Amino acid sequence: MTAVAPRAAVAAPPVIRTRGLGKVYSAGTQAEVVALRDVDLDIARGGFVAIMGPSGSGKSTLMNLIGCLDKPSSGVYECDGVDVSTLDAEQLAALRRDKIGFVFQGFHLLPRMSALDNVAMPLGYARVPAHERQHRAREALAAVGLAERAGHHPNQLSGGQQQRVAIARALINNPDILLADEPTGALDSRTGEEILALFGRLRDAGHTVVLITHEAEVAAHADRTYVIRDGRLHAQEADA
Repeated sequence: MTAVAPRAAVAAPPVIRTRGLGKVYSAGTQAEVVALRDVDLDIARGGFVAIMGPSGSGKSTLMNLIGCLDKPSSGVYECDGVDVSTLDAEQLAALRRDKIGFVFQGFHLLPRMSALDNVAMPLGYARVPAHERQHRAREALAAVGLAERAGHHPNQLSGGQQQRVAIARALINNPDILLADEPTGALDSRTGEEILALFGRLRDAGHTVVLITHEAEVAAHADRTYVIRDGRLHAQEADA
């Protein structure tokens, strides 16, 4: 009997893939600004990546392109294997809703709503029934350690707790990708460390975490760091 050779394992495609990605503002005018230049980036599913650079380097522009909040001037961006340039406005909105969660330095919580209602809010746009919204929001709050604070309003929560609520809201649709733009910038160092540890646990649970920061100490929590200088992306060596 002839032995059958084992089938070679096929590497999973990256959840984020860019080739030659560029962004130019006010193209063709005297005010033209080249924000990104020929960015090639692969991020595997379940990775924890930091993109570091000073203000004006292009890191927030890159986040906006990865988050489908803006369109590139050149190049290709594939999100979970889909070329986003082929999507119309409705399809882009669905991709952002289902695939990407956003966490910002400003927590962006609605002050008149409880933590539970803030977390559940994105499900309302997806027309999820009210009872299911409440159940899923409680689960999301429990996942970030705030189950007992569900009824509290933002002004009754510390900065770190508010950021946890914002993270729970970003997780409510169980997105593949979590984009965090300076998520510890408004927090003290101890609370910031707790939030970064939470991102590590989310990575371990299978989420892909992309952290935008200007601080090397924050970037050090990621598995891999890239540095943007003058719109160009550079991989940072492990011993750098």
